[in-house]
Amino acid sequence: MKDFIHIKGISKLFGDFVAVDNVDLEIARGELFSILGGSGCGKTTLLRMLAGFEVPSSGTIEIDGTDVTHQAPYDRPVNMMFQSYAIFPHMDVAKNIAYGLRKEGVAKQEIDKRVGEMLELVQLVDFRNRKPEQLSGGQRQRVALARALIKQPKVLLLDEPLAALDKKLREQTQFELMNIQDELGITFVVVTHDQEEAMTLSSRIAVMNEGRFKQVGTPKEIYEFPHNRFVADFIGTINTFEAVVTVVNEDGIEAYSDEAGETLSALGRQLIEVGQNIEVAVRPEKIFISKEKPEEAGDVCIEGVVDDLGYLGNRSLYRVRLNSGKMVQVSSQNRRRSITRFLEWEDKVWISWRPRSAVVLLD
Repeated sequence: MKDFIHIKGISKLFGDFVAVDNVDLEIARGELFSILGGSGCGKTTLLRMLAGFEVPSSGTIEIDGTDVTHQAPYDRPVNMMFQSYAIFPHMDVAKNIAYGLRKEGVAKQEIDKRVGEMLELVQLVDFRNRKPEQLSGGQRQRVALARALIKQPKVLLLDEPLAALDKKLREQTQFELMNIQDELGITFVVVTHDQEEAMTLSSRIAVMNEGRFKQVGTPKEIYEFPHNRFVADFIGTINTFEAVVTVVNEDGIEAYSDEAGETLSALGRQLIEVGQNIEVAVRPEKIFISKEKPEEAGDVCIEGVVDDLGYLGNRSLYRVRLNSGKMVQVSSQNRRRSITRFLEWEDKVWISWRPRSAVVLLD
């Protein structure tokens, strides 16, 4: 897909503080793109520069082939949905949605038509005459979304759009948002600190820290093949082992780890040399746990003791202490219904994983 939003060398300084540091980014037309990061990483500042509420200290922003770097917000083909929703409390749902069109002087007949279409899209037809205080959090979120979309922007910017919702409603609304975006084909750029939200919503994600992108890719690329320790830690949970490379081949590497007490195999996507210090990383759900030593040839297999455990219904979490004292977290699906536990505290166990389940982290 051709780049629709092109950000080149964008920086933003507030005095001596660098909020966004020389960022480059391309977003395709019709993408649902997320910028993910913790508080203070620069993600909202970058979104505000896209919206025109902040002027970049350097760099350029192009949307659909037009340089909008110094355009006013009202001249840009974008609209923004704020975290607070900013719904007018004295207006009913229909008037809130129609507000932008009325300010532009659009004919009443056209306003009524488009408001009706938006109410259907966000499933609020029966709520058109209600005031905001009569709505649930999810309904207010949909009013704000409809008001942002009714002006038919080329790009919709969403700042933590689901942060005010409870967990179950947030999960439901994620899919509603995806369906609306798919139906309209508008480019969505979402800012969020919620890893699960970004993974669910996005066609691609940019993971941001200290004003820079640490990795940009699809949810699967970022989760399965993190480029560095920050991304690996920020997206989900991961176990890491310090190791020294002993073999490099076409399939990856082998490296000896004192923490594991074993030679570990892993996929190596970067240029790696024998003797190099690395970290081998493996996700908890990639690890098998058993009381008996597995017989699978080629698997990494390490002995340990169950130090702690937790039952979460659909899965159990185990913290296994290796002979070196290293703690390894294992996530195991509870496929069988049982009132007794498969493992208990202080049980001796074997943990194992397939070589291709581990990756190399260099920084």
